[in-house]
Amino acid sequence: MPAPFPFDNSYARDLPGFYAPATPTPVTAPGLVKVNAPLAEELGLDPEALATPDAVEMFAGQHVPEGAEPIALAYAGHQFGQFTPQLGDGRAILLGEVVDRAGRRRDIQLKGSGPTPFSRRGDGRAALGPVLREYIVSEAMAALGIPTTRALAAVTTGEPVLRDRPLPGAVLARVAASHIRIGTFQFFAARKATDAVRQLADYTIARHYPELAGAPEPYLALLNGVIGRQAALVARWLLVGFIHGVMNTDNMSVSGETIDYGPCAFMDAYDPETVFSSIDQMGRYAYGNQPDIAHWNLARLAECLIPLLGEDKEAAIAAANGALKEFPARFRAAYHSGLVAKIGLAGPDGEASEEDTTLALELLSVMAASKADFTLTFRRLGALAADPEAAGPVRDLFLDREAFDAWATRWRGRLAATGRDGAATRAAMDRVNPLFIPRNHLVEQVIASATEGDFAPFETLNTVLAHPFEEQPAFAAYAGLPPSMAGYQTFCGT
Repeated sequence: MPAPFPFDNSYARDLPGFYAPATPTPVTAPGLVKVNAPLAEELGLDPEALATPDAVEMFAGQHVPEGAEPIALAYAGHQFGQFTPQLGDGRAILLGEVVDRAGRRRDIQLKGSGPTPFSRRGDGRAALGPVLREYIVSEAMAALGIPTTRALAAVTTGEPVLRDRPLPGAVLARVAASHIRIGTFQFFAARKATDAVRQLADYTIARHYPELAGAPEPYLALLNGVIGRQAALVARWLLVGFIHGVMNTDNMSVSGETIDYGPCAFMDAYDPETVFSSIDQMGRYAYGNQPDIAHWNLARLAECLIPLLGEDKEAAIAAANGALKEFPARFRAAYHSGLVAKIGLAGPDGEASEEDTTLALELLSVMAASKADFTLTFRRLGALAADPEAAGPVRDLFLDREAFDAWATRWRGRLAATGRDGAATRAAMDRVNPLFIPRNHLVEQVIASATEGDFAPFETLNTVLAHPFEEQPAFAAYAGLPPSMAGYQTFCGT
């Protein structure tokens, strides 16, 4: 079989000592679940070749493909606020990197491929449910236009994994801009290995922020760059109701991608305190807390970079604090402009006026009081923008309909003042307000069916979610109000 990947492994080549060699562990009976053909083509790969028995065995860890240099990356991290100096890839192995058709370097990683030197007594395996959840949600995020790791393929192993009960095992082939995390910097900073931190920072700039290479203060510029990308990323999470679930520093990528889909979920009824993760007992990573947690995590990155910011420590700390102080404003600008666009009032350059921002935030308050469905409220609001007689479907989402009516009157007055065409406003709103998201009940139905050997619902859900903003009459049921999911919890899969 020809080499399936044209590997060029810069991390393994340029950063010795930043990882441990690791070899996937063979399994009993590999079986193909799905190859992501559009992503394969984006990577310059042959989708049909990736679906052959030899390729399926490779994805399952039966053999290492030609040109791969399998490694487990070292990193540390704050987990729920508590620092652990050594974590690392305990159930993931980076096979190597490819350069895609657009010239972007992308990691190819196997998740659930067996123990590594960082497994800490774990089995290094993944159950089918978490693999399918990550596949579904990461691909849905990509379709929503949100920076994210991607799912290239999923395979079953023919072996059970033991969690609270025996579950079918699986492996996910994941694609990422890189797997460099804030925790990667923390691993070396905790050991006071300043040269290693500098080496990692230089590599990160070259790979993710090449425009900063000639900056007078490249490491401060790097910090600013990561802050900007994370502010924009978390704003986009909130704008679609996404809850990451475990925003530890080791789960925060410096490239600005969403990474590590464990106990993630999308919110149904709007409530900023929504938590789904079974391990987040105190609500640290609740929906509404995500901006503050991102800010806190970025402060941990800044601490790592202090020795690189100048010989005068106090001046270095002041420079880092100056960068960090910009995060709230950068987040608010991204969030408010997106929120105003969701109600059809974005300015010509995407800007959000104070009046329109206040109006959008008032809608969120009315939604919270009525537990209105987040996704459907904004989507159905578009119909009302085009037709004043179309209030019923969105109005019916609110327990306090009079409160909604009062808000809608002010909103329609503001729309009228702009002089915009109603149909054009609706079209603009529909471009930013998805109709289809990975509803929790749909994901659970897919996992339950797949556990019994039926992957048809998985295929159908992926088909629907690939076009989240389009009306799909044949799949209207996927856009309906969800059933009550009171007490619903998600799990990290380890």
